[in-house]
Amino acid sequence: MIIDRLYDRVDKKGHVCVGLDTDLSYLPEFLIKKHSNISDSIFEFNKRIIDSTKEYASCFKVQIAYYEAYGIDGMLAYKKTLEYLRSEDQIIIADIKRGDISKTAEMYAKAHFEGDFESDFITVNPYMGMDSIEPYLDYVKNKEKGLFVLVRTSNPGAKDIEYIETSTGSRVFKEVGKKIQKLGEDYIGDCGYSSLGGVVGCTHKDEGIEMRKELDKTFFLIPGYGAQGGGAKDVVPYLKEGNGGVVNSSRGILLAYKKAEGDPKDFDEYSRIEAKKMQEAILNEVK
Repeated sequence: MIIDRLYDRVDKKGHVCVGLDTDLSYLPEFLIKKHSNISDSIFEFNKRIIDSTKEYASCFKVQIAYYEAYGIDGMLAYKKTLEYLRSEDQIIIADIKRGDISKTAEMYAKAHFEGDFESDFITVNPYMGMDSIEPYLDYVKNKEKGLFVLVRTSNPGAKDIEYIETSTGSRVFKEVGKKIQKLGEDYIGDCGYSSLGGVVGCTHKDEGIEMRKELDKTFFLIPGYGAQGGGAKDVVPYLKEGNGGVVNSSRGILLAYKKAEGDPKDFDEYSRIEAKKMQEAILNEVK
């Protein structure tokens, strides 16, 4: 199962998930001038980031909105980035956050688990109900694919809906988490986790221990690190025996060269240093 591959990568390489949320403004000026189109500029940036950080990354998350924003050129960069990641045997999380039902969800599954935009995992939004997830499950069961389902997100607005108290005194996000874990019981790998994972932000560390205990078979995709305020100490409660989750950092790694005020031509080296630093910081807290 795909979750076993991801678990093994974390075991060997740590918890870093490099987020390729690549905005054109992140690119050094020389890279934009070098190419005649946006597609090649973004792809070269991504390729150099991938090459420089893959030693420290267990997986890569590619946020589709950053590519859709640039139309056909952007989607060509998205396609080429996914192709390159596959050629390098990297595990891909396509952050598409789809949340529809029936035939529409079937088409989303086909679009992102096959063909030009094929990835290993995709993110989905369950807030239309569990039937919005069912069309993806054939790929999980039969085609070595996985899902990360939004459970509790890292944004301040999460409290608007996810924290609403239920009639039983629970919270909406807790009920979603329980339903995802129940649904995922049919897709548990040798590692003890399901290929139906959950997106759980690390910016609410006080709840981490409780969530990890309740969702003991759910592998976590953990946003909120770095630019969103989370640190290595915040991540630990969401892990179990040093595994059970990957931690995403996007801007913190992509823009490391700007933070360091380094030579833009060496942007990938600064990203490598940042990914290594993140890997070591989390591993040191886990020990």
